[in-house]
Amino acid sequence: MNNAIRRQLLAWQIGALLITAALVSLVTYALAWNAFNRVRDFTLEQVAYTVVRHGVVTDSEDALEDRGQFLSQIWDADGELIFTSDPDIDLPQQPNGLHVLNWRGSEWHTYTLRERGLTIQVANTTANRQAMFARIVPWLILPMGLLIALLAAGIWFAVGRALRPLTALRDEIGQREPDKLLPLATHDLPEELRPLAEALNELLGRLDATFRLQRQFIADAAHELRTPLAAVRLQAQLVQQASSPAEREAGLAQLMAGVDRAAHLVQQLLDLARHDPRTNTEPVAAVDLCALARATVTDFSAMAEAAGIDLGLGLCEATVIQGRARALRVLLNNLVDNALRHCPPGSRVDVEVQRHAEATSLIVRDNGPGIPSVEHARVFDRFYRLPGTATPGSGLGLAIVREIAQHHGGRVLLADTPGGGLTVRVELPPAAAGTMPLDNTQPT
Repeated sequence: MNNAIRRQLLAWQIGALLITAALVSLVTYALAWNAFNRVRDFTLEQVAYTVVRHGVVTDSEDALEDRGQFLSQIWDADGELIFTSDPDIDLPQQPNGLHVLNWRGSEWHTYTLRERGLTIQVANTTANRQAMFARIVPWLILPMGLLIALLAAGIWFAVGRALRPLTALRDEIGQREPDKLLPLATHDLPEELRPLAEALNELLGRLDATFRLQRQFIADAAHELRTPLAAVRLQAQLVQQASSPAEREAGLAQLMAGVDRAAHLVQQLLDLARHDPRTNTEPVAAVDLCALARATVTDFSAMAEAAGIDLGLGLCEATVIQGRARALRVLLNNLVDNALRHCPPGSRVDVEVQRHAEATSLIVRDNGPGIPSVEHARVFDRFYRLPGTATPGSGLGLAIVREIAQHHGGRVLLADTPGGGLTVRVELPPAAAGTMPLDNTQPT
């Protein structure tokens, strides 16, 4: 893959090595060529002084005969050329010292010395120097090539060794079974990998907790559904065995009540799953809480009238907040439904919306039996029902309410209603999309 870490590391490191080697080679070449020229210039000077010390020897074994490497010339005091190592080259006489000149299309380096009535000039061409230097260059490049090869191999090995813990971590994760979400060991990991492993451990912990909650939820749901379904089956058998129309009617009534209880439980299970923050996809939009409260009271008015309960809309300070309308409707439905189910005939249930600087509150207040303060924390647990409660229910209503409230950044508070009963207050963050004029609706 194009974005492999190993490939990128090797490409960058070996690329940097090659660029560095090329720059070093250029600098080395320039320095070596400069030093070579200085050595050759010094050699010209030494040859000239050798002639001064030992005189002119013209036999074939003369030390001055350079066999093509140097041009040696000697003039007497009258300026007459008395010796040249190559008669075909009549290089002009130069002032004392080192000089560089272009003559007949070639660049020459000369050293001229005047002493004892003689003028000695020793010279060679730049082309000759380059040819000699070219024989040295491979010996300059060879060590650099070996060094590059050794460093490249070392980089390859070092990158592989450095990435070995990442490969081991990948293998360990790949070998995990779906039901084994134990944390990864981090004490032997490099510092760069430890944050990744710790983040994975946090994710594994959350997944494990989610799976455990899911398994518990499925087990609890199956257990809770088993009872109403068994009752429905029993009631259906009783209807089959009824010997009179009156018994059949009574059995059918009980059967319908059992079906209603099962349907209510299934609906609450669906609500709980649908409004889980991890799966809820309903968009956030402006929600008019007072309109929501009115609609809820209207929807439950028939149920309240049938139960002999006075359901009304109390103080309603209309406020628009940012939230999920369907979820908030489910929250308020569960609160009102709970109140109507547990309050005896003749009770009163009020729904209110109050706006404060720090929060907006949805309130459902009743004067029913209430909930003992010692049970306030436990009633939010899924499938928990108060001991001794005879009213049919699933124990999911307040759990759903808390789930939705927390997903909106709010909280649920339980308190005793003055004079008896229960007051449930859902505190939500302040209005985010503006407020509307006060609704002066009075309690009914």
